[in-house]
Order: sequence, then C-alpha cells, then structure tokens
Amino acid sequence: MPVPARRRRRRWSPRELALALLFVLPALAGVGTFVIFPLFQAVFLSTRGSDILGNPTRFVGLQHFEQLLTPQFGHILLQTAEFTLIVVVAGVVLPMLLAAPISQPLRGMRVFRTLFSLPFAYSASTASVVWLLMLNPAMSPINWALRLVGIAAPGWTTDSNWAIVTVAGVTVWMVSGFNILVLGAGLAGVDEDVLEASTIDGASGLRQFVSVILPMISPSVFFAIVTTTLTALQSLGQVQVMTDGGPNGSSATLVYSVFDNAFHNNNSNYGLASAQGLVLLVVGVLLAVVQFGVIERRVHYR
Repeated sequence: MPVPARRRRRRWSPRELALALLFVLPALAGVGTFVIFPLFQAVFLSTRGSDILGNPTRFVGLQHFEQLLTPQFGHILLQTAEFTLIVVVAGVVLPMLLAAPISQPLRGMRVFRTLFSLPFAYSASTASVVWLLMLNPAMSPINWALRLVGIAAPGWTTDSNWAIVTVAGVTVWMVSGFNILVLGAGLAGVDEDVLEASTIDGASGLRQFVSVILPMISPSVFFAIVTTTLTALQSLGQVQVMTDGGPNGSSATLVYSVFDNAFHNNNSNYGLASAQGLVLLVVGVLLAVVQFGVIERRVHYR
C-alpha cells in the first residue's frame, strides 16, 4: 500500500494569532511582572552597591557573592538545611500517620478531620503568636505537662540548641493541616479490592502499607513533599515573630537572612540580599531537580 503523504502544517491566520495572543497575554503579563522582572532586578542589584537609602550605586561585580564565602553564611546554609529536613520529614510522616485512621469510614471522623485540618487556616504570624503563648514559661501548658513527669522544660525560643527546632516544629504544625487533606484524599482513593487481594496473599499491617498502600498514594506523597519543601524554604514569618533569628543567629535561615539584610532594622543592603536571594533560588532549583529527577521515578501514576 502506498504511504500516505504527510499532512501539511495548518497555517494560522493573523486573526487567530491575535486571538491566541490575547488569551495568553494576562498570563504572560503576570509571569513577566512577578517572575521575570524580579529575577533580572535581583541579578542587577546583586552587582551594584547601595547608598544609605538602598538606591543602587556603582558596579561592584561579584563582590556581594564573595561576601557569602564566609563561615557565617555557611552556618546559615546548614541551619536552613536542618530546618528544611525537619519540616519535610516530620511534616509528611506525621500527617500520614494521622490521615490513615481519620480516613476510615467511622462515625464522628468528620469532626476529627476538621480539627486536624484547622492549622491550614492559620497564617504564619497568627500561628507564631499562639505558639509563643503556648511555650511561655509563665503559662505554658506544655511545660506544665513536662513537669508532671519530672522533665525540665528547655528554653524553647531562648536556648540556641532549641530555637530552630521549636520554629521547625511550629512550621510542621502549620503544614500538617494541608498535608492531612492531601494524604487523606489519596488514602480515600485506594481500591478496596486491591487491599482485599493483598490481605488474601498474606500482606497485612506494615507490609501491606509499604508494599501496597504507599505505592498507590505515592502521587499524593510526592505532592506533599514538594509543597512542604517550598514552604520550608520560604518560611519567614514564624522565624521573625518567634525568635527574630536568635538567639545569636541560631535560628536564622537563608530567607530570614535575605530579609535581615534588605529590610530589618532599617537595613538597605539590597545588593547582598539579592545575592543571597539568588543563592536561595539556586538551592530551590537543585532541590526540584533532585525531587523530580529521583523521587518522582518512584511515583506510580495510575
């Protein structure tokens, strides 16, 4: 049989091109205004000095990036990694443990789903103030409970060893509500026939969860990991409200350092802050490459 000739590409009329451009113009305007322009502005400012008002002055090349090659900035990167690791691991594992029982079709579970999902409605500043009251040594119910079992409560926000863990814990509490909704929806979509078949084959308990349920909800788990990572890298409000980066910079993360150099205490070092912001961008891109290049390969899409 003769091979049919290739179809010629359809030529778009000027009217169709104009109509298509009209539809994508709002999206292009948004991307240009909130993504492309700030990126080029950050690159520009990172190569300029600044006066007392923050206005860009002379060209300084890579001087601001050279200022980042210090042990102090390396310590900030390590603290950011520690903070992100705590938030991502605990912020995904704990909601998964909670989502499993509350996704069961039992009476009264809707009330528990609502209660466990409430942190999703809190802003960073509101959650931080609430937890500052909860951890206040003069009225803390957590400290009172610890004293009942003979444990001395640490200085949650005043001890250098505990400050970043405390802020990370509050962040975990904040992201848990959303992750419970995501993981609960994934668990609700698990096929009962597959579970019954795996039970007949001898899989039960932890083995059934790891070998059967977890692969089936892997898209939801992967989504929770990605969104929680972004939340951890961008966390600023809780650090600022609860510890202000202290004590002695022990809870300062990379995004807080950007804020500190650019705006905190009337600072206007936009050049150094922009250089740090670009480092934060590179860190986010590298994490995205790892997540989508390694973790996503283990995701089973149905």
